[in-house]
Amino acid sequence: MLINQHRSLSGLNVFLVIFVGTLLCLGAYLHLPENLTPVLFEPGLGRLLGLEPGANFSPSSNVLITLVLTLIQAFALNKIVNHFNLLGKPSFLTALMFMTLVSLFIPFLVLSPTLICNFITIGMLSKLFNIYKHADIKGIMFDLGLLVALGSLIYFPFIIMLLLIWSSLVIFRAFYWREWVTPLLGVITVYFLLAVAYFWLERMDEFYQIFLPFTYAFPTKLNMDIHDYFVLIPIIIAIGGFLFILKDNFFKSVVQIRKSFQLLFIMLVLIFGSFYLNQERSVNHFLLCVPPLSIYLAYFFTHAKLKWFYETLYIVILLTIIYFQFF
Repeated sequence: MLINQHRSLSGLNVFLVIFVGTLLCLGAYLHLPENLTPVLFEPGLGRLLGLEPGANFSPSSNVLITLVLTLIQAFALNKIVNHFNLLGKPSFLTALMFMTLVSLFIPFLVLSPTLICNFITIGMLSKLFNIYKHADIKGIMFDLGLLVALGSLIYFPFIIMLLLIWSSLVIFRAFYWREWVTPLLGVITVYFLLAVAYFWLERMDEFYQIFLPFTYAFPTKLNMDIHDYFVLIPIIIAIGGFLFILKDNFFKSVVQIRKSFQLLFIMLVLIFGSFYLNQERSVNHFLLCVPPLSIYLAYFFTHAKLKWFYETLYIVILLTIIYFQFF
């Protein structure tokens, strides 16, 4: 079965992950509108560059490019999880869970700023998991600040990840004020250079508009069909299983793994909290949740004991996604 097969590092699993990812995007591929123009970064950066990347993509090429990008992200995250041994043993489960979660909703399967930001998210996780073993991390913190600023220019709510960097310092490190200041300097550096560019072009009013999301009212609803919530039911059951297993294994794990799971939880909280910065109130925002949730679900399917339960649950997840994509 799929879960047992992906618990190993067999080369066959590469092709199986690609097959599952392709299967789960068929609904989007077959039900796309005739005109679909992807937005790959925030208007502030778009206005400055005067570019609309992806404007000439056909709807079908849009989905195919998205599939390739998500596969790259899935295997990159899987490599990071195996490198830091977050699951206890190497496997392809993280890649499988990633491709499953990015197929939950049709909007996830087309090009979007959050899709691009997930490349930055995965890169940040690799650096954040690594700070535990470094004596001097000021350079890493500055690089992370640059990444947060770059991500916020692509999708502004990504600015909340600055709090994730500081949270990692609380979790992994003793207090040292220079390590707290350097990521902020990285963010300021990018925005200072951007402000200089707008000032040089005499368009400072447009620069100030980048920060308008801070004035948005807190959202009370999500632009999402009520039937789409049903696809989350088996995912919620799997997350419940993860919490149950983690409760038993948490204090048996090494310190770095315990701290890494705490960091992933804070990441999820911050992503949900930053939803108010999302002007469109669209479900695309929650694509940022896919990397941490993929690791959580991979942990559950790695340590679950009842084969009939976890194999059946994953089949139910697949069938639910396919059903709601087509019907």
